[in-house]
Amino acid sequence: MRHLLSAFTGRRVIGLLAAALLCTAGPSGLSGPAAAQNAAPGDAADRDPGSASAAGAPAPRLPDGLAATPPMGFNNWNSTQCRAEFNESMVKSVADIFVAKGLKDAGYQYVNLDDCWALPQRDAAGKLVPDPRRFPNGIKALADYVHSKGLKFGIYTSAGVKTCSATGFPGALHHEKSDAQQFAAWGVDYLKYDNCNNLGLDAEQRYITMRDALKATGRPIVYGLCEWGQNRPWEWAADVGHLWRTTGDISDRWSSMLSILKRNLPLAPYAGPGHWNDPDMLEVGNGGMTDTEYRSHFSLWAMMAAPLLIGTDLRTASPATYEIVSNREIIALDQDALGKQGTVLSSDGGRWVIVKQLRDGDRAVALFNETDRAQAITTTATAAGLPAAPTYRLRDLWSHKQRNTHGEISATVPAHGTAVYRVSTVRHG
Repeated sequence: MRHLLSAFTGRRVIGLLAAALLCTAGPSGLSGPAAAQNAAPGDAADRDPGSASAAGAPAPRLPDGLAATPPMGFNNWNSTQCRAEFNESMVKSVADIFVAKGLKDAGYQYVNLDDCWALPQRDAAGKLVPDPRRFPNGIKALADYVHSKGLKFGIYTSAGVKTCSATGFPGALHHEKSDAQQFAAWGVDYLKYDNCNNLGLDAEQRYITMRDALKATGRPIVYGLCEWGQNRPWEWAADVGHLWRTTGDISDRWSSMLSILKRNLPLAPYAGPGHWNDPDMLEVGNGGMTDTEYRSHFSLWAMMAAPLLIGTDLRTASPATYEIVSNREIIALDQDALGKQGTVLSSDGGRWVIVKQLRDGDRAVALFNETDRAQAITTTATAAGLPAAPTYRLRDLWSHKQRNTHGEISATVPAHGTAVYRVSTVRHG
């Protein structure tokens, strides 16, 4: 969502090594440091999180075992924002569709509410009040319905006095314990915790306070820090939350998706089981990009071990959208238990090679064409990290066909397209 009213207190200084590692190389390279770190977050282009390599190892992860793989599910914001169609009927329909369309079986499990679910004022006891027009049966009944489908339920608030909506719904700042208890009593399984109207208070401490409040409820709740990367959460949040936003909000435009990709890719050293870089929710199906671009969006998020939260209205989604978000071979890369985020092998001239190590020893290789015309993109199995061998098997994860190669991995990739292969060594005799 858009974050126009936030206050930002900088905490980290980008080191010289980080500045050296990130270069402004035009369309083919990763983006350099942002000039104005105090800007409102808006689109990802507003700032750059910088390189992950300078600060050393990430903090210890949370010991609760949650989010061992990146969370998968749905969030309404990208398709509905605060419009009237965001209501109980829509959310129930999404849960029904998860089951009926096979999305649950494909790995999607969280059905999450974003902003605008509450009334603008707390009640006399200081409790949050669900909007009775949108949710006439209340949040607990809705969570119970989602749980009855074998799914999990998520909710939203902000680490400020109000949420990000211009309406000004109540945030959780100074109400952390009460709100966490209320969420737990409702059966919440996932909290997205935004950063608006934060009074300029220390970000790390605000997010730690809610972490402790959630833990005190005794209910396992996946905790997503929507801090927009302003205070470099990858450096301190691994034992605070299970995922953290690395950039400002995505929008349904090719340039937005590309900008976020370039900011999230350098942060690979900080991702792993229980602590994920979050480049924001999916825009697949919302109409602002082509199906080719949406396949790239989905492929690249999976290669980055990103949370996969569908952001389109599944009640009206096209067959092409369902085909993209249901691709189980691409999902398997995202959900691989090793938990490695893919890294850039090369990006010359907008011809990207991204490699992801997998638990069984295979490599996922994405050949991504950033440019506006078809490009031949080539690498090799050994460059991708596999041992030398006479023969390798290439499994095309979009055509679902495979072939053998002596080592070359290549494709002519359409403009803004991505070819994705699972590469393995063929064992002889």
